Amino acid sequence: MRFSIWPSPARPWDDVHDLAAHCEKTGWDGVYFADHFMPDGPGADPVDGDILECWSVISALAALVPRVRLAPLVSSVTYRHPALLAKIAAAVDQVSHGRLTLGIGAGWQENEHASYGVALGTVRERMDRFEEAAQILRSLLGEPRTTFKGTYFQLSDAPNQPAPVQARVPLLVGGGGERRTLRIAARYADQWNSWTTPDMLAHKVSVLREHCEQVGRDPEEIHVSTQALLFLSTDEEWLKGKRQGPPGRPVIVGTPGEVVDIVGRYREAGARELIIPDFTLGSLARAKDTCDLSSRK
Repeated sequence: MRFSIWPSPARPWDDVHDLAAHCEKTGWDGVYFADHFMPDGPGADPVDGDILECWSVISALAALVPRVRLAPLVSSVTYRHPALLAKIAAAVDQVSHGRLTLGIGAGWQENEHASYGVALGTVRERMDRFEEAAQILRSLLGEPRTTFKGTYFQLSDAPNQPAPVQARVPLLVGGGGERRTLRIAARYADQWNSWTTPDMLAHKVSVLREHCEQVGRDPEEIHVSTQALLFLSTDEEWLKGKRQGPPGRPVIVGTPGEVVDIVGRYREAGARELIIPDFTLGSLARAKDTCDLSSRK
């Protein structure tokens, strides 16, 4: 079981770097970073708030933080043409000496698409665009030239040089949609990711396996990762107020012993990596303390 940290893009850069470096030095396996341009909010209205741009941060971490794998969680294919994203990914893989996982998603956050004039489209359009982008990225990151003629993207004998360090840059498909997203993951992904509880994960993994069988893919080739908000403490009084968790997101709440049991349930459900968002971990000092407590569990 691998364990990775997900620093909030709302943190200042120095805090992101400090937390990532701390986790690298204390044995964590990866660092993920969200690809968004503003905080989420209801509808299409813009929301003020500091949000660091994802690929700028990952590039800096690639140069400054050794050993750990790095990945966006996830880059919406609406924000960057897949040819541009492939060039960015290849360059970051070079800078990191082969430590990049390329996480992609279909796009969902309405306000940033509306404010920046980026077409989001219907759910069907998003998924069709996403599938085209996955095919293009798979090719550009592994083949000398790529020609593609689709509804949303067209490429003609396109190179991607210099090539990535890795012969096959792992492609992470993010999202839990059972009809389209998991089918796309079965066809193109090296890693699949979604927010889940252990029970949710077990069900999603079973659906993913069904799609793999239909497309002739060994499901063991796909690394399964998941995340949940973490409330970890030895203070029972503090934990009492956290056990319900915030609405809308899976949570892991408990003492170190309880968290060990919950992580075991995720492993039994098929997880090979647990990603911890730092969104509920508080100040940098407290986040580092919680990470240390996690690493001793």
